Amino acid sequence: MISMVRGMTQAVQAYSYAGPSTLADGKLGLSTSGGTALSGPQTHPRFFSGLLAQAAPAAAGLLAVADVALTRYHQPRPGWTRDPVVTCDGGRLRFESFSACGGVYARLDVLELDGDVLDRGTTNVDVNGPLREALARVGGRDPLHLGVGPDELTVTTLDGAVVEKKVPLPSRWLRGFAEVQVIAAGFDLRAELTGPHAVRFLRSLPRGARSTVWAVPSGRDLRVSSGPARGGVCLSGTGRVATLLPLLRFAKKLRAYGPADGSSTASAWELELPGMRYTLAVSPEPWRGFSGEGQVLGDLATDEAAGDADVVGMLLSFEPTVELGLLADRSGLSIDRVRAALTQLGTAGRVGYDLHEAAHFHRELPYDRDQVAQLNPRLTAARALVDSGAVRLLGDSGSAEVSTDGGVRRVRMEAGECTCPWWFDHQGSRGPCKHVLAARIAARVDVTVTP
Repeated sequence: MISMVRGMTQAVQAYSYAGPSTLADGKLGLSTSGGTALSGPQTHPRFFSGLLAQAAPAAAGLLAVADVALTRYHQPRPGWTRDPVVTCDGGRLRFESFSACGGVYARLDVLELDGDVLDRGTTNVDVNGPLREALARVGGRDPLHLGVGPDELTVTTLDGAVVEKKVPLPSRWLRGFAEVQVIAAGFDLRAELTGPHAVRFLRSLPRGARSTVWAVPSGRDLRVSSGPARGGVCLSGTGRVATLLPLLRFAKKLRAYGPADGSSTASAWELELPGMRYTLAVSPEPWRGFSGEGQVLGDLATDEAAGDADVVGMLLSFEPTVELGLLADRSGLSIDRVRAALTQLGTAGRVGYDLHEAAHFHRELPYDRDQVAQLNPRLTAARALVDSGAVRLLGDSGSAEVSTDGGVRRVRMEAGECTCPWWFDHQGSRGPCKHVLAARIAARVDVTVTP
């Protein structure tokens, strides 16, 4: 997580590890790359040294997160490599990854730590081939000693070995981190199954990676339906939750999350394991990554978002949860402006969302604010339309006309409706089009300058 080289459509991230991560004699040592800690930027941060209560669930959960990082669910092809991100907040470890196609997000929250928290912050951890093989062999429920970051005595035995990786990061992957936290914040808990019922439901799913089903509450179970039903949760691409299956032997509960209106959209699936939780979020379609959902654009288009993000960002300190009310009090901003600021921070990889706790959390990824415009071309295009004078507000009607090369588009700002092909294709399901964004931006400018 030390350096990034940016291109037009992707960045290249260079990892540098002091040595490979290893697992031997009940000791798991995770090598770290550059990251951010409370103590400041670190080349190889050291966050934790101590025990995880049970080895097997921890090993299986970490392997599941690593599997998602290595997988391209839509149009699979080899060659992708990516190391998970870990954040230590003082009371837990959060391991996160995104699939190569940008349509699956995974997180393992390790909740029971027994040892020394040496610092708080975020870094990447090396998960190499030999470590993956070793994790797959871990059995039993004995404690596992875990070190996140190099132990000085251990590093001296590596003969100066350095592990370097260069990883292409498509822009859709970077945008996905921002989109998934905004989408998840709109989810409700739709169902909760105990262990045996969770096993039965997950094993009843079609194995086809492209199959779309609805999980519908039925007593203490979830039944699989081929179409929408009251209270159901849509699961598009059942093969994308395959990493849940190896964890079933440890599962205490399965929780399903989806939008309150039960629409055919993204969903999230959470397994409660001994001392930890494993969460998967999947996009609305196998071919559709989170990056194109456009749910962040409304917040990013506000005039205050960037400045507010600077204020709110200074108040984050890797606490277990980010309390909106507390941030509002500390910053002097309204709840809505704090929420928009968190969205802005999310585009820089600095904020995630925990469904179980219904709260945001702080992390630090190496993406700066200057990338936000590049990663949201609709917003860039909208601002260009405003700057060129293409937007004409129609009195107090809440409507506007936007002149484009393809003709004049009529916009209803409050409803987010437009006469452009994008709106007809998506009906607002993938966020506002550039014409709606432009009209809303122009309307705010008009209010500001009009006496």
